[in-house]
Amino acid sequence: MVPPGGTPHIADRARRPHSEFMRALWRPRGARRRRSPRIPGGPGVPRLPRAVTVPLGCVPGVAAAVALVLCAYGVEHAAEDDTGSAARATPAHQAPRPAVVPRSAWIGDAARDQPPPRYDDEVVAVFVHHTDSPNGYDCADAPAIIRSLYEGQTDGRDWDDLGYNFVVDRCGTVYEGRAGGTDQPVTGAHTQGFNHRTTGIAALGTFTEGTEVPPMMLHAIAAVAAWKLGTSGTDPLADVRLVSSNGGSRYAAGSAATFPAIAGHSDGYMTDCPGAALKARLPQIRAEAARLQGRATGDTVPDATQTAVRNDDTRNEEQEP
Repeated sequence: MVPPGGTPHIADRARRPHSEFMRALWRPRGARRRRSPRIPGGPGVPRLPRAVTVPLGCVPGVAAAVALVLCAYGVEHAAEDDTGSAARATPAHQAPRPAVVPRSAWIGDAARDQPPPRYDDEVVAVFVHHTDSPNGYDCADAPAIIRSLYEGQTDGRDWDDLGYNFVVDRCGTVYEGRAGGTDQPVTGAHTQGFNHRTTGIAALGTFTEGTEVPPMMLHAIAAVAAWKLGTSGTDPLADVRLVSSNGGSRYAAGSAATFPAIAGHSDGYMTDCPGAALKARLPQIRAEAARLQGRATGDTVPDATQTAVRNDDTRNEEQEP
């Protein structure tokens, strides 16, 4: 096939018996055989199929040129159709990547030796948390607070890293949490039984009933959720099915559970996290995430079409908050 922008040409006629016979009618006696000239395009330009070039070798003059143009037109359009098919394989609803502050901004000299990150194949759900830490902080102090959370989990609980994939402060700044690369489907340690194929986003603070949740924080959580779910084409307004990998969750190991694509920690684990105030705002976060993906409410995929996800790796389960 001819790629868009490429130039088709007739295949080497020296290999075509019909073409050879026609040239023999006018070649001077004793003249050296020469390969038929190619249509300009240079070496490496894809050739037309044999089924096309053999008949063209038998068509005289103007008719051959017309036939060649028509064939090239068809090949070009076939190439365009293939390009369109490849584009359709990409998830239709994706959200832009929000700005994320790297780990190096908060970890400082607190970093400890840890095993290599673990990865899943994709992210199909998000669990929202709060860090159960004071709310009245200055946003400039957020890196130091995240570092103290890291030290508490790695030194105090002997975890291998911070459990959350992302941490969002009250000013809406997003921080990289667990190591492994923000663009990657890093396996977290945030929701016992449901760490795989999920991302954990922690709101820096405590959001029990009656506590105000800053609008900038809500928007930032929605932005991260929309971005991560968009990589798998998951609708933030839909439900997903996950299979528990640990009986310490709300579900026996091996049992399937249905969650909102953006769920609260307490949906999967016996806890008050992310706090009643933040959990009450999850519908708003879902709607904002869907908007950021360019979806309308009517785009929501019915529950029956969601993919069941098997979470059968329990290596992180002892590290659950």
